Amino acid sequence: MAAVGDLQFEEFGNAAATAAENPGATTISIEGPGESPTHQAGLPRGSGREEDDELLGNDDSDKTELLAGQKKSSPFWTFEYYQTFFDVDTYQVFDRIKGSLLPIPGKNFVRLYIRSNPDLYGPFWICATLVFAIAISGNLSNFLIHLGEKTYHYVPEFRKVSIAATIIYAYAWLVPLALWGFLMWRNSKVMNIVSYSFLEIVCVYGYSLFIYIPTAVLWIIPQKAVRWILVMIALGVSGSVLAMTFWPAVREDNRRVALATIVTIVLLHTLLSVGCLAYFFDAPEMDHLPTATAAPNQTVAAAKAS
Repeated sequence: MAAVGDLQFEEFGNAAATAAENPGATTISIEGPGESPTHQAGLPRGSGREEDDELLGNDDSDKTELLAGQKKSSPFWTFEYYQTFFDVDTYQVFDRIKGSLLPIPGKNFVRLYIRSNPDLYGPFWICATLVFAIAISGNLSNFLIHLGEKTYHYVPEFRKVSIAATIIYAYAWLVPLALWGFLMWRNSKVMNIVSYSFLEIVCVYGYSLFIYIPTAVLWIIPQKAVRWILVMIALGVSGSVLAMTFWPAVREDNRRVALATIVTIVLLHTLLSVGCLAYFFDAPEMDHLPTATAAPNQTVAAAKAS
């Protein structure tokens, strides 16, 4: 057995020459820290990965899939199952709100903000805040319009809270449910590379309603022209988010079906905004009208008859 002092490192020359002399030898190349690894010329470098990243809208598709695979699914009757829908941090919520207020042409809202971690936390509290914003602003608007009239007596209309909650939550849940069912039906007929889950559609609709919260507060201004301008701005921003998000899901379908789907989505969104403005802010109030008083001669005649 050789002594320890006899062991020493030996530098070899060109690896190619060594391989030529000994065809059966195995060579290992150790590169320095500043050297970049070389790739063989005929192998494609992740062309499919680049296409997936382009569709996703960022470069974290592999991380997203890895994290999604690590999530453990729980039975739907357990609290842990619904807890995953609210597992979102403040930064993600603010980022999605910002994305709904500043839609980027050519960027898919679901793939850019939602798909990595769809949540119900943001949509739930956005809808709840919008309900109280519409109800409170509607009461204040009617109060300011009739302020100074002696015949007007302000009575808070608490029923507007329940009406607003029914309208907003029904829209935020039933419309996505119908749209999800329609997309599933069309995807069974037309092969499509873009598909959305029900949770993702609810998330898109919930965040698209955020712009109506400051709009409802500004509806207190007792000027119809200002209110309608605000409606058009909010409708343009939120409607563009919905149109740009769901157009990739139907563009491979029949042209008429695709256009009819997008038009229906925008029309339902328009009906919600215009309906809320007309009912909660422009509804005629009859409480301030003066009551009919009897004429003096009729009063005198009634006194003589008695």
